[in-house]
Amino acid sequence: MTAVTTGARIALLLAALLMTACTAPAPPRGETSTATGTVCAPPRGTPGKETATTIDVIEQAYFCILGHYYGGATLDARPLLTAGFAAMTQELNRNGRDLPEAAAPALNGDRKADWAAFETAYRKITDQVPGLRDDLAVATLEAIVAALDHHASWAHDAEQPPDYHDGDGYGLGLEANVSASQADGDLDAAVPPLFVTTVRGGAARAAGLRPGDVIESINGSAPFTGPKATPAIAALYQRYPQARPVRLRLLRQSTGRRWSVTLQPGLYQQDLAALQVVRSKLLGDDLAYVRVTGFLPDSADRILRAITRLRQNRTLSGVVLDLRGNSGNSDGSSGGSGGSGGSITEATRLLSAFAHGKITAYHCTAGDTCTSLRTDDTVALLGLPLVVLTDRGCASACEHFSSAVKDLRAGLLVGTRTAGLISGPAQPYLLANNTILRLPAGHHLGPDREVIDRIGVPPDHHVPLTPADAAAGRDPALAKALTLLHE
Repeated sequence: MTAVTTGARIALLLAALLMTACTAPAPPRGETSTATGTVCAPPRGTPGKETATTIDVIEQAYFCILGHYYGGATLDARPLLTAGFAAMTQELNRNGRDLPEAAAPALNGDRKADWAAFETAYRKITDQVPGLRDDLAVATLEAIVAALDHHASWAHDAEQPPDYHDGDGYGLGLEANVSASQADGDLDAAVPPLFVTTVRGGAARAAGLRPGDVIESINGSAPFTGPKATPAIAALYQRYPQARPVRLRLLRQSTGRRWSVTLQPGLYQQDLAALQVVRSKLLGDDLAYVRVTGFLPDSADRILRAITRLRQNRTLSGVVLDLRGNSGNSDGSSGGSGGSGGSITEATRLLSAFAHGKITAYHCTAGDTCTSLRTDDTVALLGLPLVVLTDRGCASACEHFSSAVKDLRAGLLVGTRTAGLISGPAQPYLLANNTILRLPAGHHLGPDREVIDRIGVPPDHHVPLTPADAAAGRDPALAKALTLLHE
C-alpha cells in the first residue's frame, strides 16, 4: 500500500510539473528571455539609475542580440564572443594583470553551449582580479556590440573628464580627412594622403598644427600602406579615459618643412559657434547657405526658418545645404525614428520642402518585407534649386536625405561619397543594469531600392578636398556648388 501511494504521489508531482511548464506565461510580445530567465524588452518609462555591468548583463545582451538584431536568427554568434573575449584580455594587459588562464574557450557554433563555455572561462578569469571586474565587463560588452555593425549601440554612462563642461572637447584637438567613424572600422574607403582638415584646439593648436599639414606617420607607423589605410589612424581619435601621447611626423607642403611633435590628449574648450547644429548665411546676394551638422528633433524647421529669413526682401537663386560631417545626430543620441543615427523624420521633413508625393526610402525586414517612407506633403515647397555638399562624414539620416535628393532629382550632390552607414530604425532594449541596447530591426534602401549601407551615395560632381586646398582655406566643393547654381 505504501509503495502504491508513493508511486501515485510521484506521478501526480510529475504531472503538476509538466502542467506548470506547459502553461507558464511566455514573455510579452517584443520580449525575449535569456538562459537565466532575464527579460529583454523595450524600456517602459525612464530607466532607473545605472548599476554595475556584470556577466549576467552581458548574457542578457547576448541573447537579446540573437533574438532582436536584424538577421539575428541566422547570425553566427562566435565572432561576437571572440570579440568580447579579446577585449577582456586586452583590458587585462593594459592593467598589467594578464593571466595564464586567459585563453579563449573552444566554440562550436551552438549558441547556448558557446555561451556556457564563454561564461565559465570569463568567471574563472574575473574571479582572480575582482578589482578589475567592472572594467572588464564594460570592455567585453562594448566589444560584443561593436562586432555587430555601426548601427548597434550600447548606451551607458561614460566617465567624464575632470572639470568637463558642456561643449568641451576631448582628444588631440584636430580632425583629419579620415573621420573618427572611419577610423573606428571603415578604413577601406579612406584615401591617402592623411592630412589635417580642422584644428579645434587643445594640443594640436598649442603645437601650431594647421589645416593641410600632412601626417606622414603616427607613433612610428605609416597611416597608409600604398592605397590602404592602417589602424594607426585610430590613435588620432582617442576617447576619455584614454590619454596616450601620440607622436606625429608632419609635412607642411607649402614650405617643405618636416617635423615631429608629440601631442597629449586632453580636455579643451571648443568654439561655441562651431557647435551650433544649424548655421546659415547669405552667399553673394542670392544664395542661401545652411550648414547642418545633425538631424536632431526640430532641425528641419530650424533650417527652413533660416532659409525663409535669408529670403526676405530678396530673390534667391538657390540653396546650398552643407551636410559634410553630418553623422545624423551631432551628439550620437537617438532622435525620432532614426535610431542612433539621427531623426529620419527630420530628414524627410526637410526633403519635403523640395519634393512632394514621393517615396524617400524603404525599410525592409530580414525577409525583405519592405515599408515605404514618403514625403510629408504638409511641408510647403520652397521652389528653389538645391545643391547638397556631402563627404564621408555624412551618415545615417544624412544619407537618407542625400540618396532621396539624388534619386528624386530634387537637387545635385557635390563633394565626395557618403559614409555608407545607414540602417532601418534602431529599437531600444532595457538591460538589467538600466542601460540601453539599441538594435536595428531592418535595413534601409534608397528610393530606387538601392543598397546604401557599406556603399554610400555617390555625388553628382566628385570634388575632393586636397591638402593644398585645406592649407589655403579653399573650399572647392562649395565653389562648384556656386557655379552650378549660377549656370
